[in-house]
Amino acid sequence: MKLAHPSFTLDPKASAVLAELHGRSQRQLPSLIFYFLWRSIPRWLLGQRTIAMDERAQSFLSDKLIALAQDKCELCHLLCRALGATRIVEVGTSFGVSTIYLAAAARENTGSAARKPIVVGTEIDPRKVAAARQNLEQAGLGGYVDIRQGDARETLRDLDGPIDFVLLDSWIPLARPMIEMLAPRLRPGAVVICDNTVQFSEQYRDYLTFVRTPANGFHSTQMPYRGGIELSVRSRGAEPWHPADA
Repeated sequence: MKLAHPSFTLDPKASAVLAELHGRSQRQLPSLIFYFLWRSIPRWLLGQRTIAMDERAQSFLSDKLIALAQDKCELCHLLCRALGATRIVEVGTSFGVSTIYLAAAARENTGSAARKPIVVGTEIDPRKVAAARQNLEQAGLGGYVDIRQGDARETLRDLDGPIDFVLLDSWIPLARPMIEMLAPRLRPGAVVICDNTVQFSEQYRDYLTFVRTPANGFHSTQMPYRGGIELSVRSRGAEPWHPADA
């Protein structure tokens, strides 16, 4: 589902950076589709659900934005604004496209914040980390983002809570271990967005089982955006996070 939000605007500086990045991401899309189909078909024939992220794949992806679609970015921004989110986590920062939307929401929430709003992002590729930081600076939002380089299972291990919003848009096998690690740090009512859960429903099966099991502390629903989104809300009955829980 492609949604148009003609009234959705960010400030001119951020909008200019986003226009260039969204355009570049669209131009890269055909080569990405061809590449992953070429690599996926032999694995599907063998019954393998995921694509191995070997050195060849990492090299090919090193200059690819693989950005969250614009309508999904706008949704994340609006959800963060509605939540008054001041502690936002992004797993899979890449070149920082969705990060700009999240950081803009954090900045707009500054007035009601009891703590400094911050987006904590994580990205394993150092070249993408550098590019994301540069894009955020150009968008005037660098002061609202902490991008951590490395494996998310390590970079976010000691992350402080309570967390208001999480965006999961990374290597699919990371989704389940990341939600298990972050769940105790989510405040009741926090929102988690996971991308492409319809398109890759089989690959996301473990993640979806976790967030759709009420005993794990979530209410969850599928949203019909292109490729699908799983929107999960931390149950109000879930135990609040305290620093001593870390």
